[in-house]
Amino acid sequence: MTDMTTFERIKKVSKERGLTLKQVAEKSGMSTNAIYRYNQGVNPKYDSLRAIANTLGVTVEYLTGETSDTDKKKQVDLADNDVIMTFEGRPIPPEDIELMKRLLRGGEKND
Repeated sequence: MTDMTTFERIKKVSKERGLTLKQVAEKSGMSTNAIYRYNQGVNPKYDSLRAIANTLGVTVEYLTGETSDTDKKKQVDLADNDVIMTFEGRPIPPEDIELMKRLLRGGEKND
């Protein structure tokens, strides 16, 4: 693995997930331009990295370069509308998520 910066890793995974850096920042509870500061020499705080990692579905260790493994085994609460779920790097449309929920409930609609 090449020596990428934390910013470059965030940018790479964001692109793979079909998200802009601004979207990742907002979904991570940060200001829209927060991530861009990491490219200007600002060191991210651990809590910020954890929020970004959770948004992108990777580990903090991947973002900091401690590992090249982007896989993060994660349990997802399907009721959490703030979680970005992807399949093959593309966001899953809300109507498909609803279908997945129904299938996981055994075909029952949740009214």
